[in-house]
Amino acid sequence: MVFIQICPYLEYSFQILGKKWNGLIIHYLSLCENNSTSFTEMVQEISNITPRVLSMRLTELIEYGLVKKEVIDSPTVTISYKLTEKGQALVSALQPIQKWAIENKDKV
Repeated sequence: MVFIQICPYLEYSFQILGKKWNGLIIHYLSLCENNSTSFTEMVQEISNITPRVLSMRLTELIEYGLVKKEVIDSPTVTISYKLTEKGQALVSALQPIQKWAIENKDKV
């Protein structure tokens, strides 16, 4: 029997993207002005995601270094979530996959 080792880098990528909502959250942030938006806007704009799940996924994406939480302390406290450089690089890597899906979704 031949032992085939799976690439640990590919496995790492799928640990992130394989969780429901992570890809959509990253994609949504990439479409926002300055790759940044509020928690409330994400709950409203990402269909069917609950605040609890969004909070959990954002925490994970922050731990992976793909998203950062920004607290702006002006007259009122504003919290926003923004893609990091690492997150923006992932968006670039996902664009060929998105293109493939557009071209092949009706062929499956």
